[in-house]
Amino acid sequence: MEGLLIHAVVRELAGQLPLRSLGWAFPDEGTAALLLEGVGNLVLRYRPPNPIFTVEPGRLEGEARTPFQRLLAARCKGRLLALEQIKLDRVVVLAFEGEKGFVEVAPTRLVFELTGRNANLILCDLEGQILGIDRPVTSAINRFRELRPGLPYTPPPPYQKLDPRTLRPEELTSFVGQTFAQLIKHLDGVGKELGAELVRRAQISPQTVLNPEHLPLIHRVIHRLVEQPGGQAHLSEDLRQVWEEEETEAPRKPLREALQRQIKTLQARLQDYQRAIERLEEAQRLRQWGDLLMAYGHTLPPGPVARLPDFFGKPVEIPLEKGLSPIQNAVKYYERAKRLEGSAEKALALIPATEAQIADLEAALRQLEHLSRTELLEQNRKIRIKGPQVGLRFRSPGGFEVWVGRNSKENDLLTRMAHSEDLWFHAQGLPGSHVILRTQGQPAALPDLLYAAQLAAYHSRARGETNVPVDYTPKKHVWRPRKAAPGQVLYTQGKTLFVDAALPEG
Repeated sequence: MEGLLIHAVVRELAGQLPLRSLGWAFPDEGTAALLLEGVGNLVLRYRPPNPIFTVEPGRLEGEARTPFQRLLAARCKGRLLALEQIKLDRVVVLAFEGEKGFVEVAPTRLVFELTGRNANLILCDLEGQILGIDRPVTSAINRFRELRPGLPYTPPPPYQKLDPRTLRPEELTSFVGQTFAQLIKHLDGVGKELGAELVRRAQISPQTVLNPEHLPLIHRVIHRLVEQPGGQAHLSEDLRQVWEEEETEAPRKPLREALQRQIKTLQARLQDYQRAIERLEEAQRLRQWGDLLMAYGHTLPPGPVARLPDFFGKPVEIPLEKGLSPIQNAVKYYERAKRLEGSAEKALALIPATEAQIADLEAALRQLEHLSRTELLEQNRKIRIKGPQVGLRFRSPGGFEVWVGRNSKENDLLTRMAHSEDLWFHAQGLPGSHVILRTQGQPAALPDLLYAAQLAAYHSRARGETNVPVDYTPKKHVWRPRKAAPGQVLYTQGKTLFVDAALPEG
């Protein structure tokens, strides 16, 4: 955005100052909108490469999404006292009065640099020290001008150009014999867009060599451009289209990423199901080994391997577990075969539903690309109202809610979120999920306890095993040791249930 366009917005608001602020809205991660009483939204789109500073009617919405936006909402409060543009450079300083009350907020200055790919938004105190910045600039990026919290704010380097607001006719005489394009380059606040507008209004080609007869017309056209440079409606179609696309893409991106994550998870699950079916051959081999050990086990000499002919006369080598008899090894092979067959049976039942889920999500993803900005904002609003769901959620036979963490961070968060009288479950001595049975001190029946214990066993390294010990205790007896990683806890007064590590019924 060019200097004269910024000047037009500053000039429009300057006559109405001070203005009462009604708070901030953040439509996306790169846009902040200050709602001003009687004016509308002062929109600061501060992410490169197309920053925008404009006034829009209505009332924009959106919660703070980044740490810097949260700092902005907390520190830029009170009336907007002043708007200052440094010369006609693409830098605007907004002065906020601050607030007095139970929690006092000091006055601040917000510096908006609309410098293309280097665009930035910087929050400073009255002494000019940087309190926060959207994109810190280190010495590795710019060794002449470092911008980061704790340092004094340094404005962009000074320059010398003609100020079109105070331009006198005699100042143009030095451009006689030069092209119109060269004169435009020396005008402060005039870039590519306004330069093209100046050419259109003067009806002089940029390559025209200027003579004294051109100067009065050019002087008048420059002053008219200062008075009416045009707002957002006069920006180029390309720039306006890019801006509108970015504004629409911002709410679409999180929705798209959420759908893609769900599709990826289901596709990984589908691959697990396919592998479970492929292991049916292994189950058949294990069952055959069990049959052979049952038939010939009493004739086998001791040793780590049983060498037997199969039922078709072919030699077979069967590994034997040390310390177990051939019959006990046969029982273990039968159990392993049964687990593999059970997993394959469940996989066969789950594959159609999973494929249907993936198809529905892919259809929703395609539909998402055609939604309007209004529809996208509404979907995001519904998600915010519902709130992010941490962990898996189940319902026990007795109606209690059950939480299951899916990783160490969720384990840590769910355990901290739980009521002190909720019951905490974990597979004994094995890595796995923290499971919370949300009783809040109410007595839980045995089916509820077994339900939560099975979930803890299933979501642990013991998945698929039988007779897995699961410890449980009220959450008030669970704590995270000092300096321990998220999800690592100690507990006391635990009791133990023995369950199969399979998903419970329902």
